[in-house]
Amino acid sequence: MINEKQEELQLQTKEKKYNLKNDVIFQTFFSRKGNEEFLIDFLNALLNKDIKSIEVREEVNLERLSKEEKGGRLDLQAKLEDGTIISIEMQLRNEYNIEERTTLYSGKVISRETERGTDYEDINQVIMINILGYNFLKVEDYISETAIVLEKHRDYEVLTGLKWYFIELPKFRKQNPDMNEKINQWLAFIDDYNKEMIKVAEEKNDKLKKARIEMNYLTGDAEVRRLAELREKWEMDRISAINHAARKAEERRRKKAERKNGRIERKKRNSKKIVRNGNDN
Repeated sequence: MINEKQEELQLQTKEKKYNLKNDVIFQTFFSRKGNEEFLIDFLNALLNKDIKSIEVREEVNLERLSKEEKGGRLDLQAKLEDGTIISIEMQLRNEYNIEERTTLYSGKVISRETERGTDYEDINQVIMINILGYNFLKVEDYISETAIVLEKHRDYEVLTGLKWYFIELPKFRKQNPDMNEKINQWLAFIDDYNKEMIKVAEEKNDKLKKARIEMNYLTGDAEVRRLAELREKWEMDRISAINHAARKAEERRRKKAERKNGRIERKKRNSKKIVRNGNDN
């Protein structure tokens, strides 16, 4: 028999379905104590590693988030047993600044390490993972790993301590990924777009079956849902403001071009008028 709490949970879940593409849900799910196994499984699949343990730098504090952090960057930071620092960010909408953001935050992560008294030669590897809800790179691959290499010697990696990963979900949807690969199972689960792919993923990966149960509990939490909704609203308002500013800038450029063309046309007409007057004389 369903009790009142379970009934309320079911009603909340039916109202709106939240998934890991909402960064409040993403960060809360992967940073929550006891959920380390899911983050380990995802990272092992993506990085082709054999991670045994992981330290999430900071669990999402819902109370603080409610008071202070409805906006701004939400990224998940963790440290592997070999010292490697992982930073993961979910960005669904193109703000046309992902390269600058990744560069800036890479520097901040490295800077924090030096502030802790770490010598330059002892700075741990930093891996930045960007999960994108839009197409970014002009390649077919939906997972791209970047490295700093010499222009004329592409096989020579200059800086091995910094890696960037870009995961483009729209490209993943359009391809026919091998669902025997664990990373594709996780991307289907995170994207939450193709029901058949999700079903196959959960059938093949026991971790995802367990993750589904945890997700149902998480997205049924009233406070988590409230913050997820606030985050979505903030994101929509911010993108709307960005688009409005872009339209205004384009309008200013258009008017400036029209004024310039008008001045050119007036000069042409005046020149023709002078020529005609000269001929009449």
